[in-house]
Amino acid sequence: MKKWVLSSLIILIIAALAACGGGNKEAAGSKGEKAEGLLDDGKLTVGVTAGPHEQVLEKVKELAAKQDLDIEVKVFTDYIMPNIALDEKELDLNLFQTIPYLEQFNKDRDMDLVEVGKALTFPMGIYSSKVKDVKDLPKGAKIGLPNDPTNGGRALVLFESAGLIKLKEGSGTAPTVKDVEENENDYELVELEASQLPRQLEELDAAAINTNFAIEHGLKPAKDSIFIESSDSPWVNVAAARPESKDDEAIQKFWDVYRSDEVKQYIDETFEGSVIPSW
Repeated sequence: MKKWVLSSLIILIIAALAACGGGNKEAAGSKGEKAEGLLDDGKLTVGVTAGPHEQVLEKVKELAAKQDLDIEVKVFTDYIMPNIALDEKELDLNLFQTIPYLEQFNKDRDMDLVEVGKALTFPMGIYSSKVKDVKDLPKGAKIGLPNDPTNGGRALVLFESAGLIKLKEGSGTAPTVKDVEENENDYELVELEASQLPRQLEELDAAAINTNFAIEHGLKPAKDSIFIESSDSPWVNVAAARPESKDDEAIQKFWDVYRSDEVKQYIDETFEGSVIPSW
């Protein structure tokens, strides 16, 4: 009886030690796999906004597959969630934003997302279903602009370039409506969520609309805008990642495909100048 009890205790001790050893091995293995890079699940998950970014990424996905790089595309309809999803590790990379927007987002949300490289330039345009020229906008006209700080500031700079308003000296690339120094025609500046502006265009006299949202609603920036940013616009869209993964081999491989001659040709042929490769 004593021998049976002793044998049982020995077996239990050995089993316990094996379980502990197995648990440590598994934990170490998981940690090692994480250190290997972003392709632990076999895919690089990239977030984009709907429209041109999505179209370009689908082309990149097609080309990347030939180089054994599997890309999972996640599409967003706003400018908030792609960065939140990236910060929360639901994405490995995103492409949709300008550097000023990324910097402001990091500041406002206490994040540290970083630029990986320059991608596309989407010249912002002023659109109207009522007039064909900005000079024809009547006094008191309702003019829409995005309500987020970066795109709203960009729109105000565009309005100044179009001769609609004058901003305070030194207001830079991120002015607010409070920085409007002159508004001789008493235009009513209506701030709305960027994606809603095309839908509200009929209710407004004009609106500054980001290219991706314009194209999504059937507008052709180079043809349909009544005023558009110049080619030297500082608002280039960039790819962003978390700082610990920005130099990951998978991202570098993705980036090589993205900035290839095949993708550049696709952009030029598809968007006819409304979207500009910035590399």
